[in-house]
Amino acid sequence: MIQHQIVARDITTPAVIAAFRQVDRADFVPNELRTRAYTDRPLPIGLGQTISQPYVVALMTDLLQVQQGQKVLEIGTGSGYQAAILHTITPNVFTIEIVEALYRQAKPRLLKRGFRPEQVVLGDGYRGLPREAPFDRIIVTAAPPQIPRALIDQLRPGGRIVIPVGAKDHPQFLQIVTKSKDGKITVGNSRPVRFVPMTGGEPR
Repeated sequence: MIQHQIVARDITTPAVIAAFRQVDRADFVPNELRTRAYTDRPLPIGLGQTISQPYVVALMTDLLQVQQGQKVLEIGTGSGYQAAILHTITPNVFTIEIVEALYRQAKPRLLKRGFRPEQVVLGDGYRGLPREAPFDRIIVTAAPPQIPRALIDQLRPGGRIVIPVGAKDHPQFLQIVTKSKDGKITVGNSRPVRFVPMTGGEPR
């Protein structure tokens, strides 16, 4: 999976590759789908949600440019796979899930991997996580129609957000948001993607 789906597609950042070697995707898919865990496609995890294809997880991790010691916020825990990948690069990862059943499934998986209980949160990602802000990096694994203002506000100057953006039934693009040291926001598109819609409160 790593060699043919990730490295062969020009994702070669050592920390990203090392993270994928340490986290087995099969541990994050339903038991009946474990034989398909290494296919380069999203897989259902129940409740209308999916675990993203390995290449997309690798791409978003690479675009996020996480450094050891940085504080990271993930919106959309899902299976916990993306959070586990990030946690191998920096231990300061906080992840929010709005669907309680998914939160309850993912939390014990992540606690076994060294997360503290307060790092795995049941809540509305549109609000971010004010009690832990600011964050050096924010990653979103569901698509809102526009970038939530709360996430921009909770991003540290010099920080970066990787987020799929697009209204329901409209094209989505993976966007990279950067905040300069003086607070200026720059938004650029990476590539077209398809994610489940982000649910919760409307962005302010």
